[in-house]
Amino acid sequence: MLLELVDVFASGPLSGNPLAVVRGGEALDTPAMLALTQWLGFSETTFLLPPTDPGADYRVRIFYPAGELPFAGHPTLGSAQAWLMAGGVPRTPGRVVQECGVGLVEVRVDDDALAFRAPPLLRGGPLTAAERAEAIRVAGIPESAVVEAIHACNGPGWRLLRLESAEQVLAARPVAEAPVPTDVGLIGPCLPGAGADFELRAFFSNPQGKIVEDPVTGSLNAAAAQVIFAQGLAKGRYVAAQGRCTGADGRVELTQDADGAVWVAGRVRMVSQGGHLA
Repeated sequence: MLLELVDVFASGPLSGNPLAVVRGGEALDTPAMLALTQWLGFSETTFLLPPTDPGADYRVRIFYPAGELPFAGHPTLGSAQAWLMAGGVPRTPGRVVQECGVGLVEVRVDDDALAFRAPPLLRGGPLTAAERAEAIRVAGIPESAVVEAIHACNGPGWRLLRLESAEQVLAARPVAEAPVPTDVGLIGPCLPGAGADFELRAFFSNPQGKIVEDPVTGSLNAAAAQVIFAQGLAKGRYVAAQGRCTGADGRVELTQDADGAVWVAGRVRMVSQGGHLA
């Protein structure tokens, strides 16, 4: 087996969200994949496998320390990059098709960046009063800062709080512990000249119920973009910043095609390639 390390949504060296990608792990069962994920300690680890769908270039299983995910964003881009760098040749030039738990996900190769087509939301709509109150408690923000509180589930069960400003997003002080699973995202608009249009933060509970902040989150950005574009809060394209409170400095470019499709793009850099696992 080979272990590769990838930096996803990077704005510079080691500035994005790290991902471990395992190749040649076909003999691993689910408990072994989860155990390796937990030992590595990244927010996600993926396992590249032969496709079972004839329309796919490869299949990926995506794990986080508490279990398996049907879809996640930065693992999608990082896995596609690892597959390409290992000699993978897509059936259609410039277009990689990934098979995962939500089905087939298209990944577009754009010069030095990759972009995935955001899958449809599995659940949307407003949070209940109890769900809203719990998300606000977990995020550690004043209720008065919340403009909107909605479900934004596309694999991870994100509960998205839209705030009045990026400053309020950065000022959030999440609680130390929360029930498993907990997935809360924040988004707020940046001031002009800030270098990004929106600021995001993402909080999730690990298997022990400790709240962890994810550096840069493709799935949350994908879900948030579908909301932002649908409500006319941005038109055609915007840039999101994420990770500044974790020591990262990620950048995500969100675009919407004329047909309404949302694409989530970022730079993907290989950090280590071809390391052998015993």
